[in-house]
Amino acid sequence: MRGANQSSVSEFLLLGLSRQPQQQQALFALFLSMYLATVLGNLLILLAICVDPRLHIPMYFLLSHLSFVDICFSTTTVPKMLANHILGTQAISFSGCLTQMFFLFELADMDNFLLAVMAYDRFVAICHPLHYSTKMTHQLCALLVAGSWVIANLNVLLHTLLMARLSFCADNAIPHFFCDVTPLLKLSCSDTHLNEVMILTEGSLIMISPFICILASYVHITCAVLRVPSTKGRWKAFSTCGSHLAVVSLFYGTIIAVYFNPLSSHSSEKDTAATVMYTVVTPMLNPFIYSLRNRDLKGALRKMMDRKTCS
Repeated sequence: MRGANQSSVSEFLLLGLSRQPQQQQALFALFLSMYLATVLGNLLILLAICVDPRLHIPMYFLLSHLSFVDICFSTTTVPKMLANHILGTQAISFSGCLTQMFFLFELADMDNFLLAVMAYDRFVAICHPLHYSTKMTHQLCALLVAGSWVIANLNVLLHTLLMARLSFCADNAIPHFFCDVTPLLKLSCSDTHLNEVMILTEGSLIMISPFICILASYVHITCAVLRVPSTKGRWKAFSTCGSHLAVVSLFYGTIIAVYFNPLSSHSSEKDTAATVMYTVVTPMLNPFIYSLRNRDLKGALRKMMDRKTCS
């Protein structure tokens, strides 16, 4: 075995979701469809927000960043899986594996931070509507998004460097469709205690702090909505927040189930199912949940389509 900062493994094998040829064909078609739906749906949201001046407000500014992150999030894993299926290979280089892991968790952190900032935006809009324009300025939104990128990069760089120092020996088969932290730690023949401690402490802090901000925002929103005398007004506010809460629950529930349990309690089948939910399904659903039920955004999309038809 080589030094602690080197690896005798030059590549890993991504075993995918199934080894049955018929199931592989079905999964290829399913993941290709979901990926195309993710890219198309989020691109439409981005275009609608860019071309319609009425949507140049903080809420849609944040939504446009979420759509961009979701496109990149799915692109980090799904195209590689589809390419491996077409080429009949399962290989990914050691450096490619670490690069994929870096961008995957950078974008997961960004999703995490953006969900928290969007919850704060809803809190200000519902609880302090008269001060919304002075509190949620474009400068503050830009600062929050830029700060989120900086923190996400620093956090993921730490975990990537910790992973790079590990040694990987004979076994290089990852029972997954992308390079994930948990299966990589199981394959390592080095001491992974520091990696696990950092995931459960620093990693937990990065994930749970925005989650607490989201919960606090929605506690205040719930209190404010319950004081609204009109039943119709209450329902309108709750229905707007319900979509966001559904995605928050799905996103955080799967991430906590996969990454914030002791390594010994993990099973590859459960981990794979959970990661598919937050890496593929959630980015695909976001345009529908956040946007296509939004009257202003649907109007902007219709106007954009009508303009293209006329031209």
